[in-house]
Parts: sequence; C-alpha cells; structure tokens
Amino acid sequence: MDERHDKLKGGFSTRSVHGGESRRKPSHSITNPIVQTATYVFSDTDELIDFVTGKTDREEYGRYGNPTKTVAERKLAELEGGEDAALFSSGMNAFTSVLLAMLSSGAHVIIMDECYRRSRQFCLQALPRYGIDVSLVKTGDYEALEAAITDRTRIIVSESPTNPYLNVIDLERIAVLGRTHGVKTLIDGTFATPFNQRPLEFGIDLVVHSATKYLGGHNDLLAGVVIGNAGLVAAIREFRDVTGGIVDPHGAYLLIRGLKTFALRMEQHNRNGLAIASFLEAHPRIRRVYYPGLASHPHHEIARRQMTGFGGVVSFEIDGDMQTASRFIDRLRIPFIGPSLGGVESLIEQPAIMSFYEMEPEDRLAIGIKDELVRFSVGIENVDDLIDDLDQALKGIS
Repeated sequence: MDERHDKLKGGFSTRSVHGGESRRKPSHSITNPIVQTATYVFSDTDELIDFVTGKTDREEYGRYGNPTKTVAERKLAELEGGEDAALFSSGMNAFTSVLLAMLSSGAHVIIMDECYRRSRQFCLQALPRYGIDVSLVKTGDYEALEAAITDRTRIIVSESPTNPYLNVIDLERIAVLGRTHGVKTLIDGTFATPFNQRPLEFGIDLVVHSATKYLGGHNDLLAGVVIGNAGLVAAIREFRDVTGGIVDPHGAYLLIRGLKTFALRMEQHNRNGLAIASFLEAHPRIRRVYYPGLASHPHHEIARRQMTGFGGVVSFEIDGDMQTASRFIDRLRIPFIGPSLGGVESLIEQPAIMSFYEMEPEDRLAIGIKDELVRFSVGIENVDDLIDDLDQALKGIS
C-alpha cells in the first residue's frame, strides 16, 4: 500500500499538496492516516528475519520510524529540493542534533553572530564542554569568516534572513568558501522557507527549519527538520534514533496538513509583509524599518537575487523609547503579543522585553537589541485591517 509516485515536477502548490505521498493510501483515504503506535509487530519469525537482514523495508519501533512521519519528511525534502529530510521534535532539537552528529572533540565551528540566541547559546556554552571550539563571526563579514577557518573547522553555521534584523547572507559565497576549504555549511532557513529561498540550490550542504513556524503555519505543533543529501541526512537520522528526539505521529500529521496550504499562505505572508513594511517606512512615528523587500534594506540586492519573496516578518524602530513601543503594542487590536512567527495569526513583540529583559540595557544594546525595536510577525489577515490597526495604534501614542 506504500506505492509512491515519482517525484512531482509541477508547481510549488502542487508539490505542497501531493509531494511525498502515495497515490493509494491505507483504507483508500485521501489523507495520510495518523499511525498512532509505538511498536510494530511481525506475523512470524521468518518475517522478522527478512526485516533484520534487509530483505524487507518496514517499521519496527516508533523511535526509528513511523509512516506518517515518513510522508512529512518526503514532502519537505521535495519542497526544499533535497535528497532526504529528517524530522525532529523541535527546531532546536534539529539544530543541536546536526552539530552533535557531525562533530567530535577537537573540532571547530564557526557561527554568525546574528543567529538565533539559543543557537548561539548552544554553540558558545554547550559545545566547548565537549572539547569543540567555536568562533563567533560578524554576520556578512566574509573576510573575517574565511580568516576564522582552520584545519579543524568542520562546519559554518548561519541564518538567512536573520532574526530580528532580517539580514540576508550571500549563500553562494558561503557555499564556495565551504567547498574551497572542505568545510560543511548549514543554513537555518526558517524565516525564508523553501517557498522563498532554497539554499541547497546555491551549494549549501544542509538546511534546518523550525517547522513550528511557517511550515506548520498554525501555531499548533512543535517540530524541526534538517534537509540535504542522503548520506549526511542518514547519519543525522541515525543519531536522532539513538538520542530519541523524534516528532510524534500526530505532530507529523498536523505538519502534513499545514503543508497542504503552505504555498497559499506564503503568498499572503509575502504580500502582507511587503505592504506593511512599505506603510511603516512612510510613517512619521517610525524611525527605521528592517525588511529585505525594501530598497532601503542593506541586503536588498542580495535578497532580490536569492529570494522569490521576502516573508512575513517586519522589524522596525518606534520613534521613542521602550515605554513608547510598549504603549504602541498594547493599543493594537489584531496582533497577539507572543513569541514565535509564521502562523496564520499575527504576532508582535518587543525583543528587549520578550527575549532579553533580564539583561542590562547597555548589554542589550551591545548585541544590537534596541529598547524601541519591535518585531511584527505578519499573519494572513486582511492587510487593510492590519494597516488600519497599526495606524490607529501609532496615532494613539502621539
């Protein structure tokens, strides 16, 4: 019953709906069922021996495989253009598993300074405990990046676009550096998604996503994924099977369901993001807007070259202080105050409070987090309603 059709050659929405799926499914259903089991049984000893000797390909135990999860992995690999994908229980679990699977004592890692703060924390605080050296390099400083490479460097890590300033990395340049020096490259593509940018096409070795965000799209699941060539992903999957950071069957089902409308949602996120960024840039109460789709963004030309759309996250600075930004956020009627991004509902936050409130103001500023900075994860609501809401909130703080 697991007869797969060949990989689809159609458009992105067609692949979002049908990619990775069999034409014929159990019980003749149109949707992939949730195979809610922890273990799988064998009819007799001969069937078990056929499995352990590799004559048959089937599941044995839930930590090693699940048919629902496998469909989600195949679909994500097709959308990203990779040979294989491995799902994890969260984006951070995917990220940490890649590094732990690929590194050993004495290795060296380079990570860009605008990567997600928990990613930086893992690299700078956890990896050295295992004898792994880490260099932090300014995002976009390619000369410093190349200078940091040593004969022990095993992987270069970055995000594109970055959080919260949405800086865009020159993927081809990173890939060339990696190949030239025999170093693997890893890009966190959560903000871009494979709808807007596919790093593997530029020569990057591995892509990781927090599937909790745009891929799931409904703020109702936790999952992560790593995508790349079959050999690398197989080694990382084997590490996952040992450490146990798997996604549950229901979470995999929700991810498949979310991906069915992925292309449609991303079109709306892209439209809304650009419209709101343009509105905010022209508003007298906004000091600066960070959005790669705007000509004012320092990496606009790189973004135009690499990306087909610019996503739904818009960061901006209110003309005022922390309290001014807080009053603005509290006046909004549509967005919810909360972390995360990429869901159908709009979310808004002040990074200085949401993620860095425990730090002293000068320490926050030293890592680029201003008190008046706002990050708006634009949902798929009617864009006129969102702009009207932003406008009334900005007028209310005048």
